[in-house]
Amino acid sequence: MISVRVIFSIFVGCLYYFGIFSTPALAQIVFDDVSILNIEHGSFDTHQRVVVKGDRIIAIGSRTAIAIPEGANIIDAAGKYLSPGFGEMHGHIPPITSGEQAIADTLFLYISNGVTTVRGMLGSEGQLELRRKANSGQIIAPTLYLAGPSFNGNSVTSPKQAQEKVLEQVNETWDLLKVHPGLTLPEYQAMAKTANEVGIEFGGHIPNEVGLLNALSVSQRTIDHLDGFIPFVEGAHKPADDTKLLEAAKLTRNARVGVVPTIALWKVLLRADNLERLMALPELKYVPKETREGWVNYYKRPQNIAFLRGSTPEIRHQNRLKLLKTLSDEGVEILFGTDAPQVFSVPGFSIHNEMATMREAGMSPQEILKSATLAVGNYFKEKDRFGQIRVGYRADMVLLNGNPFADIAYLKKPAGVMQRGNWLDRQTIDAELAAIEARYK
Repeated sequence: MISVRVIFSIFVGCLYYFGIFSTPALAQIVFDDVSILNIEHGSFDTHQRVVVKGDRIIAIGSRTAIAIPEGANIIDAAGKYLSPGFGEMHGHIPPITSGEQAIADTLFLYISNGVTTVRGMLGSEGQLELRRKANSGQIIAPTLYLAGPSFNGNSVTSPKQAQEKVLEQVNETWDLLKVHPGLTLPEYQAMAKTANEVGIEFGGHIPNEVGLLNALSVSQRTIDHLDGFIPFVEGAHKPADDTKLLEAAKLTRNARVGVVPTIALWKVLLRADNLERLMALPELKYVPKETREGWVNYYKRPQNIAFLRGSTPEIRHQNRLKLLKTLSDEGVEILFGTDAPQVFSVPGFSIHNEMATMREAGMSPQEILKSATLAVGNYFKEKDRFGQIRVGYRADMVLLNGNPFADIAYLKKPAGVMQRGNWLDRQTIDAELAAIEARYK
């Protein structure tokens, strides 16, 4: 049975498609003579025109087939490639107490690197109003889908409280539930049962008492950070068991559970020899000094020094790489995410470290791009249509100076970003980044 939400999204898409309503403040914009990436097939169509009206793509075709509307803003895209905007499936939005400027800066850092959709994974007071402003185009921001305040060992102390917390967050209109460590198995099962009954998804960590198999059995929508997998494949202190790797992948695929690897972050957390390289990252200039200092101090805490200098960090890292490749090869839904802003994970810029580490695991540029575009769009298909460059889809796109199928590095420093039909060229992006840098100098 088709849900009311799906019917509504189709209805709205038709209104946009036929021009019955659109965002009146935005003129039509044309990308002219561009190569359009087809993420699903790993190919591209050359010498194309893409017409945007409001926040929707309204026409796509060859230059000879598509006329340029009168008065349109024309973007000369000759020699460039147009990609769908990227999704960050495990991102964080600063709490409202951080102040409007800090929030605006964080949201712009995402946009500046082509991240046009963020699944925020730790809700707090005031963020639902921020979501409204972002998703209505009142502020420059990715489209936001937000998890509520987390279910953890401190916020939940009984199965009954877990049930009540689910219903409370549904009533508050959060998009999903966030699972953190600390839940007992009965608390987790009560949360999952109630969530499944009322139709709200839950994702994030797998509490230690729960384990991978229990999480899969109740269809936790996403498992983030590869939580629960390393114990299952017996890979904490030795090379992972190949049979267990394959078993884990098949069980996850059959349960239709997605995985958000955040694999670059764990590379940072597991290896102390990264510190000098990390301190030299150029994007650190876009975060406050106290944040940078906090990240450096992570490596100085006694408990972390012991962890980082243990005998198995490299083994754990290699096991994560092998696990990700096995999950991908076996057809598990891989959803791109970085956990920004975490330790040395600057919003937006963190996607490049994540993609490089996914390449290290053996995933192809096409597979990586799919995880960040098509897969994210499919995940949110009941809320809106995006993640592909198609008529009627949300106008979230990134203009690139080269073909990322040949070299994923072309995603760095895009020629421009369009988010919900709002076009930001390279000059505009650089000017705002310079202003953010000046604020945090």
